[in-house]
Amino acid sequence: MPVTPRTPPGVLELLPPQQLAFQRMLDTIRRGFERFGFVPVETPAFELTDVLLTKSGGETEKQVYFVESTGSLAKRAPGEGLPELALRFDLTVPLARYVAEHENQLAFPFRRYQIQRVYRGERNQKGRYREFYQCDIDVIGKDTLPLAYDAEVPAIIYRIFTELAFGAFTIYINHRKLLRSILVAHDIAPEQHAAVLHEIDRLGKQERSEIVARLKDVPKAEQLLELLTAPDALARLDPSLEGYAELKQVYEGTLALGVPASACKINLAIARGLDYYTGTVYETFLDEHPRLGSICSGGRYDNLAEHYTKSKLPGVGISIGATRLFAQLLDMKLIRDEASTQVIVLRADPQLASTYAELASELRQAWNVEVYGADDKLGKQLKYANRARIPLAIIYGQPEAAKGLVKVKDLRVTDVNVPNESEVARGELMAKVRELLGHAEAPR
Repeated sequence: MPVTPRTPPGVLELLPPQQLAFQRMLDTIRRGFERFGFVPVETPAFELTDVLLTKSGGETEKQVYFVESTGSLAKRAPGEGLPELALRFDLTVPLARYVAEHENQLAFPFRRYQIQRVYRGERNQKGRYREFYQCDIDVIGKDTLPLAYDAEVPAIIYRIFTELAFGAFTIYINHRKLLRSILVAHDIAPEQHAAVLHEIDRLGKQERSEIVARLKDVPKAEQLLELLTAPDALARLDPSLEGYAELKQVYEGTLALGVPASACKINLAIARGLDYYTGTVYETFLDEHPRLGSICSGGRYDNLAEHYTKSKLPGVGISIGATRLFAQLLDMKLIRDEASTQVIVLRADPQLASTYAELASELRQAWNVEVYGADDKLGKQLKYANRARIPLAIIYGQPEAAKGLVKVKDLRVTDVNVPNESEVARGELMAKVRELLGHAEAPR
């Protein structure tokens, strides 16, 4: 009996038009990274377990997928311990291992980008994936890293999300040292800082009353939240507080790089839940869809690879959770399906096969072009082209050859009262196709 085909839970499997749109998004992100001088790095999907889990524990370790061959599994004794290999659960730990291992071969500051899948044993639910793409950039320094790199990060985010054109967005920046200084100024004990920062990170995502209720044992909690969310919060602070000057320098540096103030704002309520952030932190939101949550986040950390090397390697970086972002935008119908093939040359007459090859070769100078291969009736060929969502069809049979013309059919026009065919001289074909496709050429 045949096995029912089905995808495992927690993965995003797309049909070709959506897969093309997803690939275009990744390509745009990749181009944006490279425009700012970042170089690509790829690490294996799996790492040695002792290396991968050096820094982990608790919930992270419960979400790790281990890798083991059937032969190794058969030899394993009960209670023997963890398998030798495990799938990466983010791109940060593999980066730390990579930089520590290749430290003497890299040029610092090391500017790397990485666009790869990661794996987590998430509970199966909407918006949570077990396999998903992350798109990361990091600048790693040796011993020190100037704040100019922190200012550059929002400029990179701004460039990429402007080109992606998902709508208006805002990049919020803050500073973890300043945030902790504010907690101290509000008489919050150091042992409470982690829990309070965790609750601050929920501002804008949960009702403030719920957060205040959970902070009932924290003195001045309401006054703290009111300050952090006030429009003039920075102006209310003492400039001598630790982190104040650095935050101001980063913000002013970002504006100097051409990011408009309308798209980049200081927000003292941005906390970033991960403990290894020690300086600037970033979160980015779509203005019209705040419930999506942060679509790009990150920050500065003091020492990336402290578990693998004695060298001090401070860094700053951001990550885009591409799979989750794309899936949410797809659900909201903010993603447009795309076609890989822009033009199809139909096989109107088998005797003109060489001419069809010539036409396709000419058009491929600018577009993705397919030649229909079978001697089917034109109706069937057009039905295929429509199903494949190809915008334009080229028809060249004996009638067109006798007149020295080529017929171009716009398959996007479905209104029977609107003409969708035109005949042009062979020498004018490129210009006609360019006119119909709005001057859009195939992505390089």
